[in-house]
Amino acid sequence: MLLQRSLLCLALTALFAPLTRAQTDEGLVPAQECRPRAGLPNFLAKANTPGADIRIAYFGGSITAQPGWRVKTLDWFQKAYPQAKFSEINAAIGGTGSDLGVFRLQQDVLDAKPDLMFVEFAVNDGGAAPEQIQRCMEGIVRQTWRALPSCDICFVYTLTEALVAPMLEGKFQRSASAMEKIADHYGIPTIHMGMEVASLAKEGKLIWKAPLPKTDEEKKALGDQFVFAPDSVHPHPETGHVLYLEAIVRSMDPIKAASGKTGAHELKAPFIATNYETAKLVPISKTQLSADFTLLDSKTDDFGKRWANRMTDLHRGEKPGSTITFKFKGTRCSIYDIIGPDCGQVRVTLDDQPAKVVPRFDSYCTYHRLSTLMIGTDLPDAVHTVKIEILPDQPDKAKILSQRNQTIDKPERFDGTAFYPGALLLVGELVSAP
Repeated sequence: MLLQRSLLCLALTALFAPLTRAQTDEGLVPAQECRPRAGLPNFLAKANTPGADIRIAYFGGSITAQPGWRVKTLDWFQKAYPQAKFSEINAAIGGTGSDLGVFRLQQDVLDAKPDLMFVEFAVNDGGAAPEQIQRCMEGIVRQTWRALPSCDICFVYTLTEALVAPMLEGKFQRSASAMEKIADHYGIPTIHMGMEVASLAKEGKLIWKAPLPKTDEEKKALGDQFVFAPDSVHPHPETGHVLYLEAIVRSMDPIKAASGKTGAHELKAPFIATNYETAKLVPISKTQLSADFTLLDSKTDDFGKRWANRMTDLHRGEKPGSTITFKFKGTRCSIYDIIGPDCGQVRVTLDDQPAKVVPRFDSYCTYHRLSTLMIGTDLPDAVHTVKIEILPDQPDKAKILSQRNQTIDKPERFDGTAFYPGALLLVGELVSAP
């Protein structure tokens, strides 16, 4: 599963549209490993309390899902504060950014009541517009502090070869720069875990993409060069993730110094009025589905069990003409679903707009993975009607797979028109099921 998530994250990185120099430089902030701002006062006070039970949430993509900086920092905190007991909330999903995170926050993080939440989406947000990143990141902050006002938050930024160019010139990449505006507004500390990575790359001492040396000869041949990752994105736990750990450790002293009084965090006026504070994940209900859909029970169905930690109400439909219909009041809507080899395509109708055909299959669908089906965004804040219908025709799966030099290994595995909806992702409120 981790490999699958890693491949998806790499795929999204490869799809980022090239930026002009003007676009790249616009709004970038100076690179600095740690901006402590108001620190982490509640977390640090509790960490120094004998017998305290502390939960740290790691909210991010596949770089966080790896057994790397997440595991290493949790272990470091336990050793640094032995009087307390630390546990993790692993809320990382590969290939996903803050635009999904803001919807799954309550279910995947807040329900577990963390004392500290690390937010890592800078890589997977690398292709998003700054304003959209800020909408999502501010939504994450505001949802968190409304539900858990004593929970401390820290934004952490990671790096890839594709995103390093601004860092080589002393500036944050575009996504991290956008997030800094939200961190400034709310006094949230930030740590760029890739500063040393960029420094080594600038000195010509970093090998972005290579296997780890195994023999003494291979190690000697490297000289003073440092192997970062097998794919230029996901660090080797033994090397790149160690740099990430060291960045967090170095940052703790200035964060401690900046941490003042404990207490509830203030929710000041929003930085951006259209932020996603009202974003939510709403389970799919039987009343929204035609009779041909089947609930994949998370206790009895093997496929349902596989996704139970993310989707508690996963359904499967495959019969052409089967539908999902619902109404909502708000500005954005998508479906949280699973895509994979047996999936087909659907017709999406929003209000009186022309219907659009959307495949639930792409060039990475040699396996099943989490995805989102966008219905509409930046909509008028009014009541909208949605209908999604399974179509009889399958997309040209062989042609789609050929985009990545993949082939259909077993025809029976790829034959199907399946659709796996798990939840509605809304900025707004569900009105009713027709």
